Amino acid sequence: MSASPKKSPIRRGTVEDVPVILGFIKELAEYEHETDKVLCTESMLAKTIFGPTPYAKVLIAQTDEGVPAGFALYFYNYSTWNGKPGIYLEDLYVQPKHRGKSFGSALLYALAEELVAIDGGRLEWSVLKWNTPSIEFYQRIGANPMTEWQMMRVDGDTIATLANKSSGILE
Repeated sequence: MSASPKKSPIRRGTVEDVPVILGFIKELAEYEHETDKVLCTESMLAKTIFGPTPYAKVLIAQTDEGVPAGFALYFYNYSTWNGKPGIYLEDLYVQPKHRGKSFGSALLYALAEELVAIDGGRLEWSVLKWNTPSIEFYQRIGANPMTEWQMMRVDGDTIATLANKSSGILE
């Protein structure tokens, strides 16, 4: 008699997971010393991830008992150089009590599987320079630091300032 295949610890997030997802986001913000930056609410997540126009997707890592242990929140991007879609991993988080149990790896493997399914060209994410444990983990799975690239960001009031300078978009 053959053994049954091992159940995957990764599943797609659903709207019912919104409270858990927000909890993970807040835990990640605490880890990154940025708790005051979390403006997201459950209703915002429900609308922007599980609403009529989803802007991101979520994978949930769970224990054999079905207890959520971590998550990956991601969205699609596009590379003009290779002419293919890609995945940008916005957040990857595994609760401290579940670290070292391969949940982080399983989430990244699942993202790679999704990338292969869409014939994608690259999986990208950012990591804080001081987060040595994560950097070492990412390098162990084969990620390469993009040392020649500097991340840039516009947020807060600057968004409105720039938008007010636009002369519109022709339809």
